[in-house]
Amino acid sequence: MKVVCVGGGPAGLYLAVLLKRQNPSHDVTVHERDPEGSTYGWGVTYWSGLLDRLHRHDPDSARAIEESSVRWSEGVAHVRDRVTRQPGDEGHGIGRHRLLEILADRARRLGVRLEFGSGITAADLPEADLVVAADGVHSALRTRHADHFGTRFHAGRNPYVWLGTTKVFDAFTFAFTETAHGWIWAYGYGYSGERSTCVVECSPRTRAGLGLDRAGEAEGLALLERLFAGVLDGHRLIGRPAAGHDGAWPTFRTVTNRTWHRGNLVLLGDAAHTTHYSTGAGTTLALEDAMCLATALHTHPALPEALAAYERRRRSDLLAAQSAARYSARWYESLPRYMELPPHRMFALLGQRHSPLLPYVPPQLYYGLDRAAARLEPLRRLKRRLGPGVARALQARSAGRP
Repeated sequence: MKVVCVGGGPAGLYLAVLLKRQNPSHDVTVHERDPEGSTYGWGVTYWSGLLDRLHRHDPDSARAIEESSVRWSEGVAHVRDRVTRQPGDEGHGIGRHRLLEILADRARRLGVRLEFGSGITAADLPEADLVVAADGVHSALRTRHADHFGTRFHAGRNPYVWLGTTKVFDAFTFAFTETAHGWIWAYGYGYSGERSTCVVECSPRTRAGLGLDRAGEAEGLALLERLFAGVLDGHRLIGRPAAGHDGAWPTFRTVTNRTWHRGNLVLLGDAAHTTHYSTGAGTTLALEDAMCLATALHTHPALPEALAAYERRRRSDLLAAQSAARYSARWYESLPRYMELPPHRMFALLGQRHSPLLPYVPPQLYYGLDRAAARLEPLRRLKRRLGPGVARALQARSAGRP
């Protein structure tokens, strides 16, 4: 099979690796519009479950990814002048540049052709049995057939900025700073021995009140360094290059599509779907897309059946992640609702932000019920059984539906 993959991000490169592993006679080419090594972004996160799946699908690249990753097993929240720390699942961080380097090297060794600086468009696609649109949230191939795919965008409310820092966090770190214009907060996690990612978010009113909507890059970074001095420990924040960047403070856009394939063209990764960055699942979901598509192509000899099976499976698998992302974004958009709780209780509800019940239950009451449920198995079962149905009923009532 001849495969053309447009987009050299994690999803496209990993799919190329898996296809060549399955059948070395596949003719696979990855086209990436940017020069090699010019990727933007800082670190990406993943959890142990993904690492297990990577080892099953391609042990060589999995070992390299694991060796290049940092780990943490705690979360830390800084609220005003108080700090609370809690144990959590083991998380991993790796530099986006390093991840792409590993996957590109593995693809080359397997015989994949990598064409960097190759801006393939829908109008000049080479002939292929399968064309993979792995060209991201702004996918040109998807846009060309947007009516067919039924592409929809939902803009989030809060602006954010994706930064790096020379501060190396030893845990997944949250910092909440109260200003005269409202709360502003940061998520920080290490991805190497020298750098961490630091994502800053706030409401539109807070951004405007602080002057961040008018500040130049240097002025804005200096202000953020002062606001988060307590967690940065004198370290600096680093802005991203403009290339490939949505703008200084974009709002997150959730992308959905009615269908993911058209003839021999199939969507992969962010071209097919996005989930809010606060769940840290974007790279994981993209790599899992690649695993699923490669498996479907291997299992179903006929391309239409393979693409249909891939879409069916991934839509089902994504339901929980997409729900978690929606509620996570909503939690942060409603942040003042939780900030008068004692920090350890606020942090506990931060860990529960994916719950469909939480937006409808007073925070103090929810905290008490959650603690009780943790101690009593019957209450845990009741929460799992009733939660989704109660949440749907409350959501329908709030929208004015019978």
